[in-house]
Amino acid sequence: MTDAEWAVVRPLLPVPAWLRGRGGQPEAYCHRTILDAICYLADNGVKWRAMPADFPPWDRVYAFFRRWRDHALVKEFHDRLRARIRESEGRDTEPTAGVIDSQSVKADAVVGADSRGFDGGKLINGRKRAPPVPSPGRGVGKATCSCGA
Repeated sequence: MTDAEWAVVRPLLPVPAWLRGRGGQPEAYCHRTILDAICYLADNGVKWRAMPADFPPWDRVYAFFRRWRDHALVKEFHDRLRARIRESEGRDTEPTAGVIDSQSVKADAVVGADSRGFDGGKLINGRKRAPPVPSPGRGVGKATCSCGA
């Protein structure tokens, strides 16, 4: 993560409990380093245990990620980042208009016949899905790594 990206991301991170006077100990590793490790994992598709030695130990990074995931902080961080991007584009922080985009997805043989069908227009045997998409094309509810933004 570059210094410019970190300057944008840092104020959007949730404040740790120990800084709010709710107890606990300070983190042993810098949040920037941990976020870099998580982004590396998401970008390269490596396993947790195969993290390079440049990052904190994999179990500490995973514990941080798991804690954020279990307390819905990943979604909160994503929503804050999305709102910031929308503000910088001169738009409302929340999407006001969107499109329900219908997609045909190929289904494997293990998918039951009761939940699959044939799309004659695309000649695909599978399922339909309809993800909501706001007008500029960013997903409404999909959490992504902030490093690629």
